[in-house]
Amino acid sequence: MKPGWKSIWRKRNGIAAASTAEAGIAAGRASEAVSAPDPLREGVGTATGGHYTGCRLTASPLKRLLGPVRALGVRRSATAAGIYVSVGFGFLGTLIAARQLGPEDFGLLAIVIVTTGFFQSLLDLTAEEALVKYGFDYAAAESWGRLRRLFRQALVFKAVGGLAAGLVLVALAPVADSIFGGTGLTAPFLIAASLPLLQSPEGVASAALILRERYDVRAWLLAASMGLRMTGLAVGSHFGVTEAVAGVVAAQVVATALLAAAALGAFRRFPAASPVRLDEDRRGILRFVFHSSLATGVVSLRGALAPLLLGIVSQPLQVGFFRIAQAPQQGLASLSAPARLIMLTEQTRDWARGARDAVFAGVRRYATWAALVMVVLVPPVFILMPWLVRVLYGQDYEGASNAARLVLLAAALQFVFGWSKSLPVSIGRPGLRVVAHGVESVVMIPLVVVLGREWGATGGGGAVLASTVVFCGIWMVLLARLRSAA
Repeated sequence: MKPGWKSIWRKRNGIAAASTAEAGIAAGRASEAVSAPDPLREGVGTATGGHYTGCRLTASPLKRLLGPVRALGVRRSATAAGIYVSVGFGFLGTLIAARQLGPEDFGLLAIVIVTTGFFQSLLDLTAEEALVKYGFDYAAAESWGRLRRLFRQALVFKAVGGLAAGLVLVALAPVADSIFGGTGLTAPFLIAASLPLLQSPEGVASAALILRERYDVRAWLLAASMGLRMTGLAVGSHFGVTEAVAGVVAAQVVATALLAAAALGAFRRFPAASPVRLDEDRRGILRFVFHSSLATGVVSLRGALAPLLLGIVSQPLQVGFFRIAQAPQQGLASLSAPARLIMLTEQTRDWARGARDAVFAGVRRYATWAALVMVVLVPPVFILMPWLVRVLYGQDYEGASNAARLVLLAAALQFVFGWSKSLPVSIGRPGLRVVAHGVESVVMIPLVVVLGREWGATGGGGAVLASTVVFCGIWMVLLARLRSAA
């Protein structure tokens, strides 16, 4: 006698083997819940002696099938909402600080924040991607001891990087005025030196939430962090640059505590185990961290080095204008973030299954729709940019208008080529990011120095646009080669 549908359904909804091909993609693993419940998901199984057992099916097959789909849709929507709220808080914080400080002091604040971010990115070891990739592998194999060892070592590495960046900022503080041509930068730099160390646990905490597939919680914690930062800037900038930096540091203390508490609660839901040596995985993990750090460093170099160099070859006032001009770039990058998350999930899944044509079709589809959106959005914003700058920031910031127009064009190109951030990871070729962004940085750095010295923030915007055009050209060549080789 053949088993009935209910028996087959129960067997199918037991403990499913975790897929290692998509282990590093949190959203991809969430989408697999439709066909194979994840043993790490709450409510699917219970931990017993370090192993997971399946739960009994109490709902109808249709409800059982549609439940994860609805949950996944809600979680993705919540993630997108959290990201957009965080962007809004970030924009408001910049707007409030710019209006209260004025162009000169806002330029000094921008120098401190940009320099802090630059050295933090330069000396930071990007362990988050390795934590996610190997963390999912260890969870699937129920190697809880190695998982705990991995997270402990990552915390140490991140703390060392944050401490090193802080020491560099302390050493830079006494000579900051002479380097950047400002006054009163010593105290803000000394206060900001604590930021890299305070922020160092964030990556590890985020990885813990992703392993529990709670990227929606991470998004809203990011929104809370930016809300606190906005409050710190709003209060501190009322008194001056030093107080504004102190407000950012105070906000970071609270934000790190909130994220750490949430991550600790999520991590403790894994079965308890004593840390175990990584042994043969150690070399692979270190190699992964090295490549990730290199790619992240190159990308961060592109974003942080332009205003930093502009502060050296020009005046703090021009740095403030340039930071205002970067608003379109930051806004469009955040607008495409949820779409890039979905592409990362779908492209990785399709590539692992051998559906190469589907991956390239997805790239073409995204680029087409993105280009149509930019054709509609960019012209009116380009024309109205001087008016938008005056309305949002005041007449004192009219000098940022032309630079903002140039950066808007660069941001539109980056929006259309947003697939280039997910595709290298999906196909297992992260080195392509290093190549593309490396050439982009090589083009941008001398142009910022030459054009920035001559035309200030507008010259910096021109350098960003020129280097972005080169970046897009490189990716067109790389994509053609990938298609021919597939």
